Amino acid sequence: MKLLSEMTPYVGDSLTYLYDGSSSERLRTCNVYAFHLFTDGPGEMEVDGRRYPIDKRTLVFLRPGQPHAFHISSQHPLASYNLYCDLWESVQPLSVNRSFAFAPDRFQADALATVFSCEELDALPCLFSLQPYPLLYDLFIVIANTFSESRFYHHEAANSLLYAWILNWYNTIHTHQPTDYRIVRLLAHLNEHPDRKESVETWSQFCGLKRTYFHELFLRETGLTPKAYHHKLRMIRAAHLLVESDLSVTAVADKLGYLSIHPFTRHFSTYYGVSPSQYRLHPKRAQL
Repeated sequence: MKLLSEMTPYVGDSLTYLYDGSSSERLRTCNVYAFHLFTDGPGEMEVDGRRYPIDKRTLVFLRPGQPHAFHISSQHPLASYNLYCDLWESVQPLSVNRSFAFAPDRFQADALATVFSCEELDALPCLFSLQPYPLLYDLFIVIANTFSESRFYHHEAANSLLYAWILNWYNTIHTHQPTDYRIVRLLAHLNEHPDRKESVETWSQFCGLKRTYFHELFLRETGLTPKAYHHKLRMIRAAHLLVESDLSVTAVADKLGYLSIHPFTRHFSTYYGVSPSQYRLHPKRAQL
């Protein structure tokens, strides 16, 4: 049984493609792994006999030999970034010369890319929306463009980026991510300004919500209360300042909005288990 971290991705080809309902989009199989990232919708994707909707920023992940078809209207063509790759073979990759087999003719390719038993890879969905995850969306396009436009080392760069991208995708799927746009927007604000002393009422107004519902929604989206989340950000910022700057502990406390060093030291010690001065001396030992 392989782990996802044991992959050796090899990007054999990258291209942008406009699906327009032509006959080449009928039921078929490909002999290598393929990723299709649609920038728009609507449309439909058929995978293993089941139809799925294609919306804006829909990612399609196909395994070697997996039957699939694109059901796209000629009246509304859809553009896609396509990556064809091997995931377990980088010495003699098939994705450099990928092949397709169409139904009802010869429907299975003669040679398929190497496939190992990997529960983590098997758990990745065949369709997934990247709409709530702009960093994943942007990075996928970077991979496609890196392969297509780089003059030197385009295979090496694209392979490394794809490896990191798949691991990040796996983490995204298996880590709770806030999806409510109001909370996501507030989190960006809080992460940018962890030192600001703002009330829960200010945050609820920022989201355009009544305070009670805002508190419930924030807790559901993040697993923390608003105050606890903000406190975590302040402690992380404090740790960075202690390690990366020569500010005194008093100056760090002042920078984070504390009126004196005493509550700051108490909060920091409770959070990290050591005082700010001890943390500065042994930051890795004290990190949680």
